[in-house]
Amino acid sequence: MFNQSHVQGGLFEVGELYPSPLHVARIKRYRDNKKIVKGDSLEVLKKHYPELNETYRNTLFVGINLPGIIAKKSADFLFGESAIYSAGKKDNSPEQKVIDELVDRNELNILNYESALSNAYRGDSFYKVRYGQEFNGILPKEVDEFRVIIEAQNPEYVFPETLQGDANKVLAYHVAFPVQVQANSDDWILKVESHYPGFISYREYVVSPMIVNLDGEVEQFSIDAEIIERRKDIKTGVPHNLIIHVPNYATDDSWEGIDDISEHYALLAEISGRISQIKDILDKHSNPAMIVPMGTLDEDENGQPQFRVGIDKVFEVMDKTEVEPKYLVWNGQLENAFKALEKNIELLLSMSEIPLVALGAGDAGTSGSSGLSIKFRMSSMISKVNRKRQYYEKALKRVFLVAQKLDQVAKGVRKEALDYELSPIKIHFGDGLPNDELEQVTIYSTRLAGMPTISQKSAIMKLDGLSSEQADAEIERMKEEQEAAMESVDASVFNERSTNTSTNNSTGTDTNTNKDVV
Repeated sequence: MFNQSHVQGGLFEVGELYPSPLHVARIKRYRDNKKIVKGDSLEVLKKHYPELNETYRNTLFVGINLPGIIAKKSADFLFGESAIYSAGKKDNSPEQKVIDELVDRNELNILNYESALSNAYRGDSFYKVRYGQEFNGILPKEVDEFRVIIEAQNPEYVFPETLQGDANKVLAYHVAFPVQVQANSDDWILKVESHYPGFISYREYVVSPMIVNLDGEVEQFSIDAEIIERRKDIKTGVPHNLIIHVPNYATDDSWEGIDDISEHYALLAEISGRISQIKDILDKHSNPAMIVPMGTLDEDENGQPQFRVGIDKVFEVMDKTEVEPKYLVWNGQLENAFKALEKNIELLLSMSEIPLVALGAGDAGTSGSSGLSIKFRMSSMISKVNRKRQYYEKALKRVFLVAQKLDQVAKGVRKEALDYELSPIKIHFGDGLPNDELEQVTIYSTRLAGMPTISQKSAIMKLDGLSSEQADAEIERMKEEQEAAMESVDASVFNERSTNTSTNNSTGTDTNTNKDVV
């Protein structure tokens, strides 16, 4: 077992800050990108572009939530269709039943989608596997029974500890979150659980608020003292971390994932700025000032025209012989502004690897288009999703491995018989694209007509999205139907022959009259 003397690794020491200065920028990025994806873009963008404060002081800022589309499209294509998890054995095998139970009871399909959505704007997602009650004992065990639980872990509370000299190799995952002892008080407790292969170390610290933002949220604490009596170490019996990291995509020199939003801040500011300026121009054109000839307006007792330019937006200029009534408008070059806006949006989508056809725009019409042609136009999006899928496939296989081992350890503690074998899973992901079933049937029919390059079983699995066991059952049913059809045809043939013979005999006709007699 790992040497427990290395627990904490210096991240949570008395006199240090929480969160550690090494992780402050990462957590701020999580929070900023979440605000942008939810539509609150000005508050975030003006931190990076202070000139926006002055630009929109007297103009209504219009934010366009393209980041939300970027994040949702990735999740839609990755987990919009439920993945299929197979133990590689029969449907009614104990191994497959365990996998199906883990998927169903943990609502893994929804959990995966939410993870992918958050991963797109954070760059990191974490799964946590544990054995216990879902509500930690609030409900009786008859209602909330003990079982293996797979859940999402908030990345803001995760602080990975890496090996020296290799920032891409994680030694431990420290999960730390502050808890306010009483409402409206300054008494806080920092709870820390450090996940190492084979055991979890629990610690608690007394902390004090250090930095509070304008919304009243504490952004940083000072660690004042450790509550020694709260120390606790628990062996998991599993030689793996129970926290599994899924980067959005990453490089080989850091454990941190890279999100899909941060790199587009400049374009997002430009697009929202352009829309805001266009709106300002259109608003001014909707209620322009009017120029009228001198002497048109009523005069007061002093002979002065009665008008208020700022309110009435009507004023006199020169006389009737030189000016005719007209509205005062400004050519804001709106056509060029709209073209610039369109180009900026196209550039953003191109950098985000989202083709217009994925949004139902551009050449998205499907009239006369095959599924294959749509896939070619979606190649950039497919490549992006495939990149994300590799990370999720690796993580989910580890999740199921840890979950099965944890379940077997729990059964061993309860002295229950192990009724299934530990088995690696196979995951079939949907591609999120509409299926051209006629085209697929034609392709497979052509391929299977001559020398087969794909088996009947594989064709049925791909066409109908069936598991290996379901495809076997479908093939067996097809054989039974074919045999029943053949028996029906044979019986009808014999009946027909019998009827013809009896008819010929009754009329006295010699059926051999046309034969040559030797």
